[in-house]
Amino acid sequence: MTVDSRQDVSGCGAGLKPAHYRDVLEGASAVDWFEVHPENYMGAGGPPHAYLTEIRSRYPLSLHGVGMSIGGAEPLCRDHLARLKLLVERYEPVLVSEHLAWSTHQGRFYNDLLALPYTHETLALVCEHVDQVQAYLGRRILLENPSTYVRFEQNDMDEISFLRDVIKHTGCGLLLDINNVYVSCTNRGEDPGDFLARVPLDAVGEIHLAGHTVSRDETGAPLLIDTHDGPVTDTVWDLYAGFVDRAGGLPTLIEWDADIPDWPTLAAETARAREILTMAPDHAEVRHVA
Repeated sequence: MTVDSRQDVSGCGAGLKPAHYRDVLEGASAVDWFEVHPENYMGAGGPPHAYLTEIRSRYPLSLHGVGMSIGGAEPLCRDHLARLKLLVERYEPVLVSEHLAWSTHQGRFYNDLLALPYTHETLALVCEHVDQVQAYLGRRILLENPSTYVRFEQNDMDEISFLRDVIKHTGCGLLLDINNVYVSCTNRGEDPGDFLARVPLDAVGEIHLAGHTVSRDETGAPLLIDTHDGPVTDTVWDLYAGFVDRAGGLPTLIEWDADIPDWPTLAAETARAREILTMAPDHAEVRHVA
């Protein structure tokens, strides 16, 4: 595969789905880069790799992991790490990221990204795992803030303090999911604006935007579910606009992982993100991550 090693990630990207392979290859793309879950490409070959190889030859790529269980209490899976490294070597992604969550226990994989208590013990464990991943891959990774639905009583610190400490101790970057910030803060009765005001701007390497579902808990209070099955809400767009006004035009990805729309609908979401980046003040120049 011939890839321009000078490619970087900037502007607006979209999560690449098989339903859109042909649209992209036939020239319907309206995005600057693509992101995939590496777990979907850990087989040896077949049509998924054939399509991804062709798309990677035309666009920068980001790998966004969902199965590392970087917050799990058990050692990281060596086989998973090895398969991820093969993909990194094969596709030369500009960015590699993983969720701050756990999903495995005693050999079982749970198809969910489960929340962690923000304790000093958990902090040490997560830092150890991030160090292992970065050393094995030979590169810096980004860690994504999760969607959460409860606050653990045993927390020693809040979420943003936990993230800042992981970044400080490991040198990793932050994949800032603004939809997750809104979901988590709403569910915990906190102000998402306060959370975003405390984000270390120099650590952010990518932004995610996505849709969510509004529900109610047993008391009638709002309960937001991170479903990625619809357009970005106006509130999240507003939070995004305010953040890039301070931080600059960071690479931004639209996530849409369920009830996949047609390509023009997804492209329209990326166009809205690009419009917001373009309207940022002169001091907020589009940042490139390479």
